Amino acid sequence: MATIASLQNFPGFSKESCPQDWFPGSEEVSTGTTLVAVEFADGVVIGADSRTSMGTWVANRVTDKLTPVTDSIFCCRSGSAADTQAITDVVKYKLNFAEIEQGRPASVRDAAMAFKEICYEYRDSLMAGLIVAGYDKSTGGQVWCVPIGGMAVRQPMCIGGSGSTYLYGMMDHMYKENMSKKECENLVLQAVTQAIRRDGSSGGCCRMAIITKDGVERKLWLNNELPIKY
Repeated sequence: MATIASLQNFPGFSKESCPQDWFPGSEEVSTGTTLVAVEFADGVVIGADSRTSMGTWVANRVTDKLTPVTDSIFCCRSGSAADTQAITDVVKYKLNFAEIEQGRPASVRDAAMAFKEICYEYRDSLMAGLIVAGYDKSTGGQVWCVPIGGMAVRQPMCIGGSGSTYLYGMMDHMYKENMSKKECENLVLQAVTQAIRRDGSSGGCCRMAIITKDGVERKLWLNNELPIKY
């Protein structure tokens, strides 16, 4: 950004003669995004791309949009990067406080409701589309969708972000009930890869997390390792 500032202040340089999107400093930082989450018998598989953009400017190509909320609950973030990071920080604090107060680990539903309350109360100010996924002993693996506006609904499979537009038909066709862990991994990887190919606001790597009673397993596919079929 220092380079852009020095260019704008260069003697004789006319900013008005250049396209506005050449100067991304005034744009909001957005996670653009493709998010995918799928439940299976023993837990959940979540995945996302890694592109963060400011208008047409790619601000970060290796972002981690799968943010841990507790040891076994993750939040997949799309929309405004600032909004989603702020909400996640508040929910982390709330759940930590609740765990101490109640003397038990927070459930996935507790986390989803905490996200929902903030997103609904400040729905006119925030741009945050979230997927809350994780594992707890009482209910097992769960995926909760918290879209813009503050609704919260549990779904066995959920997609979100700008790249999800390209995935509805694919997920309707390929998702089926009682899929194995390996099948869920393959579905999430193929979905994120497809969105990276088709959506201009999605790109970079595919990051994945498998959350079960044994903990969290993280996986990464670099851009040149994605299963692109021509």
